[in-house]
Amino acid sequence: MDNKPKAVLFMLISAIAFALMQTMVKLAGDIPTFEKVLFRNLVSLIIAVNVILKTKTPMFGKKENQKYLLGRSLLGLGGVVFYFYAINNLIMADAAMLNKLSPFFVTIFAYVFLKEKLSKIQIPALLFVFIGSLLIIKPQFSFDIIPALSGLLSAICAGAAYTLVRLLKNKENPSTIVFYFSFVSVIAMIPLTILNFQMPVGSQWLYLIGTGVFAAIGQYGLTFAYKYAPAAEISIYNYTTIIFAAIMGFIVWGELPDGLSILGSIIIIATAITMFLYQNRINRDGSF
Repeated sequence: MDNKPKAVLFMLISAIAFALMQTMVKLAGDIPTFEKVLFRNLVSLIIAVNVILKTKTPMFGKKENQKYLLGRSLLGLGGVVFYFYAINNLIMADAAMLNKLSPFFVTIFAYVFLKEKLSKIQIPALLFVFIGSLLIIKPQFSFDIIPALSGLLSAICAGAAYTLVRLLKNKENPSTIVFYFSFVSVIAMIPLTILNFQMPVGSQWLYLIGTGVFAAIGQYGLTFAYKYAPAAEISIYNYTTIIFAAIMGFIVWGELPDGLSILGSIIIIATAITMFLYQNRINRDGSF
């Protein structure tokens, strides 16, 4: 039985969930970013603990892998903090698009640190992505660029974190990696939240809890999607998060990306689709 339709369905569920998470973050309003991140990761930690206890998986992993687990956790946390700041200060579509640059940074980091070879299509692809990201960021000598740079930094941190996950894939159980990240994130965010704590009021509680719930749904959607089909066959559907985020941004806030952002997004998505099709051809017939 072909499981690809089922995998695509889970990938789309994941994309919708992450777009809703982004919406919850923005709807929470003036709650400090660190506090929003704490709520997001606290829900993930509760779920991760339950999985760890049920599967009897080691919580903190092997001694020789601690520096990689800690590095993955801190980089992942940095990615979430930068992403949430970008969400608060950019339109939804731009924040989502910049965050989706992370796979291209994985390619760069894997080449530099894991000594993985670049294919003949990856070098021009990285150049096109760089051009596309510049159109979205619109470099300028003012503080107005900070939110866009934060979105870019979220992708860089996420790319570095995913590179370490690849390094750990045959060394640690995935449940251990998820728990470690959630645990470190919560511990790190508690003092930062206390320093500038703002008591949520009314619907803000719902939005903050929703941030964690939809993030968890998104993660589990990805997990099940990759269970039913190889990443090379379905990863492109992850970019539908941008479409769902743009729809939510328009419905809730009337947001519309400007012409340069739309052009930059088209370049990046077209590049991602080209690499996706190229990789599938390689996997199918082994040709380069």
